[in-house]
Amino acid sequence: MKLTVSQKKTTPISKDLIGVFFEDINYGADGGIYAELIENRNFEFVDCYGDKGDYYTIFDGGYGWKAYPTEDSARLQVVCGSPVSDENPHYLRFTANEAGAGFSNQAYSGITLKKGAAYNVSFYARAVSFLGEITAKVVKDGVTYAEGSVHMAEEDKMHYWHKYTLTVTASDDVNGALFVLALAEKGTAEFDFVSMIPADAVAGVFRKDTFEILQALKPAFMRFPGGCIVEGNTMSNRYRFKDTLKRIEDRKCNWNRWAVHNNRKENDFHSEFSHYNQTLGIGYYEFFLLCDLIGAKPLPVMNVGMACQYQSYEYMEIGSAEFEQMVQDTLDLIEFANGDESSKWGKVRAQLGHKAPFGLEYLGIGNEQWQMDNTDFFARYKIFEQRIHAKYPEIKLIGSAGPDVTSNHYTDAWEFYRKEKKNNPNFVYAIDEHYYMPPQWFLEHNDFYDNYPRDIKVFAGEYAAHDPEINIAHVSKNNWKAGISEAAFLTGIERNADVVALSSYAPLFARVNYTQWAPDLIWMDENTSWGTPSYYVQKLFSKFRAESTLDLGDQIEKLRAQGIYCSAGETEDKTTIVKLVNTTDNEVSIDLENEEGKALTPVKETVMCAALTDYNCAKNPMCVAPKETVECSGKIKMAPQSFIIVEIK
Repeated sequence: MKLTVSQKKTTPISKDLIGVFFEDINYGADGGIYAELIENRNFEFVDCYGDKGDYYTIFDGGYGWKAYPTEDSARLQVVCGSPVSDENPHYLRFTANEAGAGFSNQAYSGITLKKGAAYNVSFYARAVSFLGEITAKVVKDGVTYAEGSVHMAEEDKMHYWHKYTLTVTASDDVNGALFVLALAEKGTAEFDFVSMIPADAVAGVFRKDTFEILQALKPAFMRFPGGCIVEGNTMSNRYRFKDTLKRIEDRKCNWNRWAVHNNRKENDFHSEFSHYNQTLGIGYYEFFLLCDLIGAKPLPVMNVGMACQYQSYEYMEIGSAEFEQMVQDTLDLIEFANGDESSKWGKVRAQLGHKAPFGLEYLGIGNEQWQMDNTDFFARYKIFEQRIHAKYPEIKLIGSAGPDVTSNHYTDAWEFYRKEKKNNPNFVYAIDEHYYMPPQWFLEHNDFYDNYPRDIKVFAGEYAAHDPEINIAHVSKNNWKAGISEAAFLTGIERNADVVALSSYAPLFARVNYTQWAPDLIWMDENTSWGTPSYYVQKLFSKFRAESTLDLGDQIEKLRAQGIYCSAGETEDKTTIVKLVNTTDNEVSIDLENEEGKALTPVKETVMCAALTDYNCAKNPMCVAPKETVECSGKIKMAPQSFIIVEIK
C-alpha cells in the first residue's frame, strides 16, 4: 500500500484548532483541580433533590463535619447571626466538652499528605468562652501526620472574627486521613471558612499535578465554565460570573447542577452526589488566570436568560429587567477581560492581581440552546449580538447548534445563522456543535465536514466517543477503542480546518468515585492525575499541528475503505507531518512517496498502539501512551489498531 504526499497546500489550519472545555462536572473544580482539601469549608452546603421542573434543596451546613474524637466529646451547631460574610451567612458554633476535643472534616475521600510537603491552613475564629490554643492537625487511626497551633486573640477582642493562618508539614505519607481543629481546653468558639491547601498549589489555587498534565496538553483555548453549569437547572441555580469576582469569603455558595444528574424515581430523585456544591474557589478570575498560565485563549460562555432546556422549564422574559441585566453582564465581562484600569471592570481585574488585559477574543452566547416558540433562543442571540457588536465589534461570537447534530434543532440553527450572516457578516464567527457518539460513528463520519458550506466556521465544542459496551461512569470507558476512533475522526477535522476552526473534547476532568459522566480527558484520585488514551490523542494533534494541509486527493477515500484514516500537513519550518490511523486488526505497511514517485524517508515516528479494551488508570497511567522512534525507514509498518505520526524533513 502506498501514499503519495503532495506538496500542494490546500487550506490553512487554525492555530486554535485543539483546545479544552472545562466544566465543574465529576468534581473537576471543587475536589479536583481546585487545590482546596476541605469539603464544605464554609458550612453552606445543601442536599439536592428533584427532577425536571421540581428541583429543591435542603440546607445541610454540617455536611462533612463531625465531633472529634467522639460524638460526646463536643457539640457542633451550624448557626447564623453575625457571619464573616452576609453572602454565606452560616458558620459553626463549636463547644468542646473536654480538653482536646475538636471537629473533623471528611475531605472527600480523606486528606492525602506527602511526606515533607507543606500545607497552608487558615480559618476564621471568634471566641465565645474560649481564649486558648487551637490546634490544626491531620490524623488517622490515632496517629498525627501534621500539626500546628495558634492562640486566639486577646480577651478584649473576644467577639470579633479573626483570620488565623499557619503552615504544617507532613511527617509521612498518608491517605484517607481526617482534618481536625481542636481546642486545648473546654469552651466555646465559632469557626468559618476553614481551608487547607498544599503550599505547592499553582498560584495558590490549582492542584499542581492536575495543572501540570493540563499544561502539557498545550491547548490553544479553554472554554469555560460550561456547559450546563452556565444555564443551571433553575434560573436561580445559574452561574453568575460577577459573584465569582468577589473575595473568597463573599462568593455565594451554589449547588451544582450535576448533583441531580441521573435523579429518577428508583432513587427517590436523590443521587449519591446530592451534596455536590460549588464554593466558587475557582471563579471567572481564576478561569482567566488558568488560561494565562497554560497559554490558552479564554472562551467564556454566557447565559442568555435560559435554564437548561433538558432539565428546566424556566427562562427570563425577553425585555425584562432580569434579561437586560444578563445582556449587561456580558458587556461587563468583556470589559473585565479587555478593559484598561480606568474602566470599572478593568479596575476590578487589576485589583484582583492582573493589570494587563486577558485579551478576550472569543465569546459563547448560550451553551447548547435550541429554538423553541416560548423561549425563542434565536431572538435572544440577535439581541446579544447587536448589543455586543455595537460596543465590541472585534469579539468573535460563538453560536449554538443545539444538543446534537442529528435533529431538527441542528438544521434549524444552521439555517438561522446562515440567513442572518448574509446581511451581517459579523453576526457569528462559529457554530458550536456537540456530539457524543459510539466509536463506530466517528469512524463512519470521518468525512463529516467534507461537504459543509464554508460560509461559517464550526466549533466542535463537545465531543467524545462513548463505548456502548461500558455502561458505567468508570475510567475503563476511556479505552483505546474510543481513543483511536477519535484519532481517525480528527484527521477529518484537520483536513477540513478551513471550516472547523476550534475543537474541544468533553468533559475535561473526572475524579475517581465522584463521577457522573464518562469518558473524560483527564482523571485523578486523591494521589495523582493521569491522561487517558483520548488525552494523548489530543496532545499529539496539538503538538503536531501543521500550518496548512497538503492535498491527498482521492487517496483518502480509498484508504478509508480499507480502515486507514489519514491527513497530511506542512509546518512553518517546512516539516511534513503525516497522521495515519489503522483501525483494522492487521498490520499494514505503507510506502510514503512524493509526487514524482520517490520514497520519502521519515526522521521520526510517534506511535500509539494498544488493545481496544486497554485504558489508563492510577496503577498503570501510561498503559496507552505515545512512543517515539527516532530512526525510521521509508516503509511505515502500522500495527493493528494503531495511530502513527510521521515527520518528514
